[in-house]
Amino acid sequence: MPAAAGPVNILRGIDLDIPDGEAVGIVGPSGSGKTSLLMVLAGLERATSGTIRIAGQDIAGFNEDALARLRRDTIGIVFQAFHLIPTMTALENVSVPLELAGRRDAGARARAALESVGLGHRLTHLPGQLSGGEQQRVALARAFAPEPRLLLADEPTGNLDQATGDSVMDLLFRLRARAGTTLLLITHDAQLAARCSRRIHLADGRVVEIEGGIPGAAPVAGSLA
Repeated sequence: MPAAAGPVNILRGIDLDIPDGEAVGIVGPSGSGKTSLLMVLAGLERATSGTIRIAGQDIAGFNEDALARLRRDTIGIVFQAFHLIPTMTALENVSVPLELAGRRDAGARARAALESVGLGHRLTHLPGQLSGGEQQRVALARAFAPEPRLLLADEPTGNLDQATGDSVMDLLFRLRARAGTTLLLITHDAQLAARCSRRIHLADGRVVEIEGGIPGAAPVAGSLA
């Protein structure tokens, strides 16, 4: 990956196929490359070499506009920090990306997404008026509302207490199963990773172990040199 001081070899020799519709846990110690892998797959960071194929498209040569369209149309992202716009209501936070995508039913779709995460009564509340768990539910609604083929989740319960985090993850897995969305979940929680059909263990930027998997499924992601 490029940096001001020159290339930094964070990810090395990774070769992965993630089947469409699979839930995959990405686990490993701090500094192992988990978040870097997610950022590269989302097109938020550039790999210096290798092939990255998302939904049949090799994104390595995409310019920034093409990457933005890919995220808009194909990828949902949920981070540890909620990244909600503080001056917008819950409904507006979910509606904005839909409006930017040209969805004429953006408002109705956003309302339905918030109702699906149990926040139909919080539509007009600002993020500062919501609890941490409620803010992450808004973030989930925003991620799932465009019906992405791929959801990238980076420690989505990291800012929540155990009970609230468990509730949010139950919701995430229900939404994923209902939509058939491919999930890449970064987590330090072994029990949470065990809910995925496959666990990919990283260390020092390399895959060191793969547990589980769905045989015979069509891949949606490729390799990094």
